[in-house]
Amino acid sequence: MQSTISFVLDGKIQTLCFNDELKPTTTVLNYLRSSPIHKGVKEGCAEGDCGACTIVIGELNSANKIEYKALDSCLVFLPMIHGKQLITVENLSAKNSSAETLHPVQKAMVECNGSQCGYCTPGIVMSLFSLYKNEKNPTKESIEDTLTGNLCRCTGYKPIIESAVKACIHDGLDKFTTNEKQIVELLLQIKKQDESIEITTSEQKYFQPKTKTEALQLRNKMQNSVLLSGSTDVALRVTKQHELLEEIIDLSAIEEFKKCTKTDSVINFGAGMNLEEVKKISEKEFPALYETLVVFGSKQIRSLATLGGNVGSGSPIGDTLPTLMAYNAEIKLQSVDGERKININNYFIAYRKTERQPQEIITAISVPRPSSKTIVKFYKISKRKDLDISTVSAGFCLLLNNKSVETIILAYGGMAAITKRALKAEQFLTGKNWERKNIEQAMELIAKEFTPISDARSGAEFRTIASKNLLLKFWSETKTERR
Repeated sequence: MQSTISFVLDGKIQTLCFNDELKPTTTVLNYLRSSPIHKGVKEGCAEGDCGACTIVIGELNSANKIEYKALDSCLVFLPMIHGKQLITVENLSAKNSSAETLHPVQKAMVECNGSQCGYCTPGIVMSLFSLYKNEKNPTKESIEDTLTGNLCRCTGYKPIIESAVKACIHDGLDKFTTNEKQIVELLLQIKKQDESIEITTSEQKYFQPKTKTEALQLRNKMQNSVLLSGSTDVALRVTKQHELLEEIIDLSAIEEFKKCTKTDSVINFGAGMNLEEVKKISEKEFPALYETLVVFGSKQIRSLATLGGNVGSGSPIGDTLPTLMAYNAEIKLQSVDGERKININNYFIAYRKTERQPQEIITAISVPRPSSKTIVKFYKISKRKDLDISTVSAGFCLLLNNKSVETIILAYGGMAAITKRALKAEQFLTGKNWERKNIEQAMELIAKEFTPISDARSGAEFRTIASKNLLLKFWSETKTERR
C-alpha cells in the first residue's frame, strides 16, 4: 500500500503526504483555501447545499478519455481525488505572456451580467463549465438541473441561464480539449504506480482499497471503522460536527462496486454507483426511481452520493428507500465468510440500524423489473422542490386484477424511526376493489399505524394528514389508468 496521494492540478502532478495537520479527512475545499492561488472556492454552508465551493473533477473512463463532473468540494476528502484532475475557477482562462482569454462560460457570464456580489459566482461558473464539457445546446431543464445546487441571492438566475445558453454552443471545445492528451498522460502516469492507500497519523487511520477482496479483509479486521462511499453523509460529521473519524475504510476506488448488470428479470446496481448514474439508467427502466432522483439533492451531490451509501445510512428520510421498497429491491451483503441477500423491506430494524452485520459490506442493490401491469410511483413532500430533505416521502406499488387489488405496497419515509410500510392498510386493501370508499378507510388505518414526530421540518399532525392524502393522490392518479 502507498501512504501518499497524487492528482493533477494546474497542469502538474501534485503529491501529498499526510500528518496531524493535513489530515486524510481534510476536505478538498479546505486544502484549496489554504493555498495561495485557489481562493475562488468559498465555504457557504459546509454541507453541500449552496454550491459556492463547486469544483470540477476530471477522471479517466475505460477508453482513457477524460470525463468531467462538478462536485461540492466541502464534501470530498482529499484521498478521494487520488488519480484525478482537480479543476478550479482559476484554471479556466487561457493565459500567455501577453494576454488572458476568458473561458466561454466566463465570457458569457460577463456579457449576460450573470454576477453581482460575486461570492457564489466561482461555483456557478464551475457548474456551467461541467455542463459546457458535457452538453451542446442544453435544454432549459438541463441548465436548471445543473444550477440546482448553486444558490444565488442576487441575480434571480435568469442572466445565469442566459449565460449557459450563450456559452454551450461549441461542442465543449476549449483549452482543456487542446491539452487533454497531456493531462491523460499525467493521469496514466499516476495510474501506473497506483496501489491501495493506507494513511496513518497519530490520530487517524484511512484506508482506500482498490479491490473488493481487500475491502472485505479490512472490514473483517476493522469492524468499528467508518465505511465511506460517496461521503455526502459522512463528511458532515467532519464539517458540521467537527468529529475526528479515527478509522475509515474508503470504498470509492473499487471499480467492481460501480458496475451495473442487467438480466431480463432484474437490474443489479453496484453499491458504489453514484446516484446520477443510477438516475440515467432508471429513466427508462424504473420511472419511479428516476422521479425520486430528479429531486434528490443537486447534480453535484448526485454525482458524489452512492446508492449503497443512501441505503447503508439507514436514514428514515433517505429518499431512495420508499421507492426501493415499492420495487421490492434486495440488498446484497458480503463478508470474508460469503454473501447473502436480504429484501429491503426487512432490512431496517431501528433508527439508523440495519440487518447488516459489522463485518459485512453492501456490494449491490438488485431491483426486479416490474410487470407491465404494475404501477409504481414516488411522492415527496418538502418545503422546497429541489435540494431539500423530505418531510414525508412515499413509494407505492399497485397490481390490479380487474378492479381488485392483487398486490399493494405502501412504503413511507419520515413517518417513523425507519422507512416503514403501512402493513395494516395494505392488508385491508388487498382483495378489495380499488375505489374511493376503500381508500378512505385505508387512510384512517394509516393515521393509526404511524406516530410521527414533530421537528424543524413539520409537525406530527401535518405528517399524518400528508401520509393519508398521498394515498388518496395515488388512487386519484391510478384509478383511470389502463390495466
